[in-house]
Amino acid sequence: MRCHSCGFENASGIKFCGECGALLKVKCSSCGFENALGIKFCGECGKPLAEVAKPGAPPSPASYTPKHLAEKILQSKSALEGERKQVTVLFADVKGSMELAEQLDPEEWHEILDRFFQILTDGVHRFEGTVNQYTGDGIMALFGAPIAHEDHAQRACYAALSLRDRLRQYADELRVAPGVNFSFRLGLNSGEVVVGRIGDDLRMDYTAQRHTVGLAERVEQLASPGSAYLTEHTARLVSGFFRLRDLGRFEIRGGRDPLGVFELEGVGPLRTSLEAARSRGFSRFVGRSDEEGVVMHAGHAYEQATKWHERRPPD
Repeated sequence: MRCHSCGFENASGIKFCGECGALLKVKCSSCGFENALGIKFCGECGKPLAEVAKPGAPPSPASYTPKHLAEKILQSKSALEGERKQVTVLFADVKGSMELAEQLDPEEWHEILDRFFQILTDGVHRFEGTVNQYTGDGIMALFGAPIAHEDHAQRACYAALSLRDRLRQYADELRVAPGVNFSFRLGLNSGEVVVGRIGDDLRMDYTAQRHTVGLAERVEQLASPGSAYLTEHTARLVSGFFRLRDLGRFEIRGGRDPLGVFELEGVGPLRTSLEAARSRGFSRFVGRSDEEGVVMHAGHAYEQATKWHERRPPD
């Protein structure tokens, strides 16, 4: 099966491209059969496929990447191209999106997804991650490339917690008006990618080991509604900094051995170097490093919001 994004020829039965991680199949809303992108009618039942299943021109990264992040990427792109990077991959999507799309007016569904994507991109950019691709009803994001961070796994977990809390709030709003049962899920995995060409419009190519991207997508599919799951590879990098619930080991399609999976529950007892610097003086620290100050401030804001919520008297 040829990928529409990069042209790589994949083996049959694969849902995501082994070369670039792009979505290769889409489910029919009538029978659930997984069709290749680009066809108009379901190969199983013959029903027309939803408009969202048709490949279109993806939005330019320049249109949704904040200016300060765009400048960092463009300034360092010549040094990044061709380098191997350790990253954390984050997948997020709407659970049961095809069923929801059938129940709602197309314009209403479009508005719900637009707000969903805005929350996702804001949350990812807040911790200097980048949205690598849109998957129709979700996103794939990278932390650690093209902007390199040694603490990419911690940043991804902070982002996941922030997204989880904000999306739970959004789901509550939708249940009240317009009465939509909206649910989401998040999945994270850490591993290696090779950074490819980066264009002036911020479009970039990654050769990601299929296992790295695939495990993030698989663990996201395991996640219960409204939660964030991560693999043992990410858990090893963030142990102590975050509260993790061990869910046991799971047989993962395409994996040789069972994979350890954890639920991300909250901030842990250990402090990152960013948090330690905060205790010595926030303003002085920000003056030394705008990059670290952004993450420190975002992490601090998340913690303060959580503490306020715990102290708030019941309604």
